Amino acid sequence: MKKIIKFAVIFGSAIALNAQEKKEPEYNRWSFELNAGPNKAIKPFDAGYSSSNEVKYMSLSEINHFDLGLRYMLTPKFGLKFDLASDQIANQNGGKSLPFEVQQYRIGFQGVANAGKFLGFEEFTKRIGLLAHAGVQATQLSVKLGANKGIKEYNGGIMFGLTPQIRLSDRFVFTADFTILSNVRQHLTWNGGMSAQAENLTGQMYTTSLGLTYYFGKNEKHADWFIPEIIAATDPEVLKRLDELDILMKDTDRDGILDHLDVENNTPNGVAVDSKGRFIDINKNGTPDELEPKTKESLISQTTISQSDAVKSLIEKGYVNVFYDVNKDEPNSGSINNVYYIIKFLKEYPESKASLTGYTDVKGKEDVNINLSQRRAQNLYAIIIANGIDAKRISIVGNGVDKNFDSSNNTSLGLARRVSIKLE
Repeated sequence: MKKIIKFAVIFGSAIALNAQEKKEPEYNRWSFELNAGPNKAIKPFDAGYSSSNEVKYMSLSEINHFDLGLRYMLTPKFGLKFDLASDQIANQNGGKSLPFEVQQYRIGFQGVANAGKFLGFEEFTKRIGLLAHAGVQATQLSVKLGANKGIKEYNGGIMFGLTPQIRLSDRFVFTADFTILSNVRQHLTWNGGMSAQAENLTGQMYTTSLGLTYYFGKNEKHADWFIPEIIAATDPEVLKRLDELDILMKDTDRDGILDHLDVENNTPNGVAVDSKGRFIDINKNGTPDELEPKTKESLISQTTISQSDAVKSLIEKGYVNVFYDVNKDEPNSGSINNVYYIIKFLKEYPESKASLTGYTDVKGKEDVNINLSQRRAQNLYAIIIANGIDAKRISIVGNGVDKNFDSSNNTSLGLARRVSIKLE
């Protein structure tokens, strides 16, 4: 047992020296753990022996398990742990078992995983964590009471468990631990008897404990609670993608249309544009209509544009369709300008009329689609007359599904969800 402890100390010291030689991390790696609680020996027992009190459903009154551990986190998610433990196994007061007492000392070497980080605990809490641990262990079992008093046996096996955490401060954490221990070559029973069986027995024990963890190191946070900052400059690929995204999001002329979608990337500031970033120039003189000087000559020039030419201009610029999002009956944000120019046209040409025909894509039930197409046309009708257009100049119809568009293509389906406007 002394040789095992000496090996653990030397191995732990080697890890510490190796950590000092490397670049200091932004988080503390080391922690010291102290735990205590009851154990529960499961098997093997000789007939007439047990570690339970048959009268009690659960007994947590006897503290017969103690352990202390030293943990080193290689990363915020994975680490290593050495621990020493002492377990007394004896008959409980008031139970039916014959009297016995054995003492087990254990040393363990385990891998630790921060299960809380894998499960995303940091997304909803900064106080609760969860560790999972598993590894190998070696034990010494000594008989303290019974016919075989003084006999010792050395065993080995595996262990695994879960450790919920509650962070009290940057240095202290309250823990609860449940561990299952299995000896793979046990010959002594838990009551200290010698097995008559030729083959090795499997010894099994549960431990439940509460404890306190202390983090030490010069940094503010321990690896258990450290959340690294994403520094794009250290990753050329991430930096490249951010640059590409920055280029895509540029809007040089500030007209609300991103540069990669903008046909005219130099429109004057503040003038209205269509969905392709082009300013409105009905008389095609190279000057946005909103900036035309309001002289007598210009007014005459504007009013001499024929109604048919104005309709042609609206059709060319794509203003005679108003588009909608899925299952919506209000124009989407990309069609607001279209609605504006239709109203402007109807005001400038008071003799003109408009027919509104609503459509939907092929998805959904027929009766639902007909109702949705009618609502789209009706709502656009309400917007137009609310802006001072005589209701007698507007007619509406809901045509339901427009089957001219490919149902397997999302872009085509987007074109089907619309109200088409026929100007006369």
